[in-house]
Order: sequence, then C-alpha cells, then structure tokens
Amino acid sequence: MRIAVVDGQGGGIGRLIVEKLRQELGNSCHIIGLGTNAVASSLMLKAGANEGASGENAIVYCCQRVDIIAGSVAIIAAHAFLGELTPRMAEAIASSPAVKVLLPLNRYHLEICNVDSHPLPAQVNSLAARVREIYDGSQAGLK
Repeated sequence: MRIAVVDGQGGGIGRLIVEKLRQELGNSCHIIGLGTNAVASSLMLKAGANEGASGENAIVYCCQRVDIIAGSVAIIAAHAFLGELTPRMAEAIASSPAVKVLLPLNRYHLEICNVDSHPLPAQVNSLAARVREIYDGSQAGLK
C-alpha cells in the first residue's frame, strides 16, 4: 500500500503523521512525504517516509499513484499554507482516486462545524487509526 502524506510550510503536521503511521504500520507500507516545499519534505523523510518530493509537479504526479492521501483538510484548498498550495495541487489531491484521510484543523479560513477541537496529537492518532483500518481492510482482500 502506498500512502502520501501532504504538508507545507514547516512540515510539522506531516512529520507527526509520518511518525504515527510508521508506528502503526511499521515497514509494511510505503510512505511518500509530499511537501509544498523542500523543508516540509525533508522533515517527513527524517520522520520515516520512504521517499520525499516537493513542489507542484511532484504532488500532482504522485497523487494519482497512491492508495491513501493523508494531511490536514487544507490540502484540498487552493492557496492554503500561505499560498504554497497551488490550485493545481488542490485539484490533483481532491480528484485523486485515493482515499483522503484529513485532519479537521480549523485554519486557513476553513472551519469545519460539529468537529471537536482535540489537540493535534489526538487528531493524528485518529488519522493513523483510520489509515490502519483502510490498510487492514485492503490486506484482508488480498488473502
């Protein structure tokens, strides 16, 4: 299973997601850290991503070739991350056939109603648990 983690700016959220997915899934999956910039990609690589790439073309290309895309809800909003996430990136992520597992962070002028405002580590735990469910379900189908 190929999982893309998308993040921008400082890459802190992406780093947390990669670390947690690596804890949950070990080396049984292939994690690609996709950053809107090189710093974000670098942090995700240090956190345990198998591969890392940055920039618009890398995100557009990879989103069509993964099974799951993880990140904050901002990754489907054009001009998020102080403009780092281009409209083309947002469209590629949103239109990808991959399952999108997104953190409901109320930032970048996006507010999601009826969502509890849990601390980021708790939200990342929930994201990793959902990715684990999807992963386990796909593995069961292979047996």
